[in-house]
Amino acid sequence: MFAVYCEKPDNENPLAALVVGERPEPVVPDGWVRVRVTHASLNRHDIFTLRGITGHDTPIPFPMILGNDASGVLDDGTPVAIYPLITGPDRTGDETLDPGWHVLSEKVQGTFADHVVVPGRNVLPLPDGLSPLHASVMGTAWLTAYRMLATKSGLRPGQTMLVQGATGGVSTALIQLGRASGMEVWATSRDARGLDLATGLGAHRGFLSGETLPRKVDAVFDSVGKATWAHSFSSVKRGGIVVTMGVTTGQNVAMDLLPVIVNQLTVAGTIMGTLEEMRDLLGLVVGASIVPAIGDVLPMERAEEGVRAMVEGRTRGKIVFTR
Repeated sequence: MFAVYCEKPDNENPLAALVVGERPEPVVPDGWVRVRVTHASLNRHDIFTLRGITGHDTPIPFPMILGNDASGVLDDGTPVAIYPLITGPDRTGDETLDPGWHVLSEKVQGTFADHVVVPGRNVLPLPDGLSPLHASVMGTAWLTAYRMLATKSGLRPGQTMLVQGATGGVSTALIQLGRASGMEVWATSRDARGLDLATGLGAHRGFLSGETLPRKVDAVFDSVGKATWAHSFSSVKRGGIVVTMGVTTGQNVAMDLLPVIVNQLTVAGTIMGTLEEMRDLLGLVVGASIVPAIGDVLPMERAEEGVRAMVEGRTRGKIVFTR
């Protein structure tokens, strides 16, 4: 079958590790289902895979088909969205706290292919009002953003939130979800184009990266890491929270703990989300008539163009590949 995969990782030049070609059709284990992929979205995780980077103790079993997220059709014709986080078959409770969890393209083959095989619990029927295109971005970026906002932040309608780095997939989702949830949404970007995107998606105000805000906010959402870390903490009010999930510019930061103590700040890390949170997310997107920001839609044969744009920092919203 057609697939976009990594034969051998290259930490220095991830684009050199990208292969567009053929892979064997997947075997369907008991309790799993086959999905014919129609739409699959690109995530920064795919760049990590091309570099050979994983957060697990065991190495990635290359060759590995890329892709965490997708929408498609079951063999019986049912349109579905895929929940990308895989745990044990008997797992109960918060899947993200299972020490053995993994996502598609880490231990099992990913979604950038004609077909992907996933556990039966990992497919959600596509709700009325949600297109396959928009469903394909829900599983990683939007689910992470939803958990940051709805589960971790404790924000209430009317409070002010700051989104650092407005143009990434998680950030654009946070802007749209925050606006739909009744928050005062502020965002930062390195340039005017990014600020225009943020305000176009619903941000009430935009600021250049590092700019001093007119007042401190109730919560900061940071997926950038090192470059914005100091600004995030200088921008949050007493008793506020900084929610972090990304390290785009680096993971090692220096910080003064005294303001954290004196101002009674909360620092919350988070990653992905639960199956129940994904159900709730789909309901919110449909109920609030949110149209997720899509930067580019490309046939999967042109995956290299989308990957290059992400490697070079040129993404504006999510990139989706189609079959």
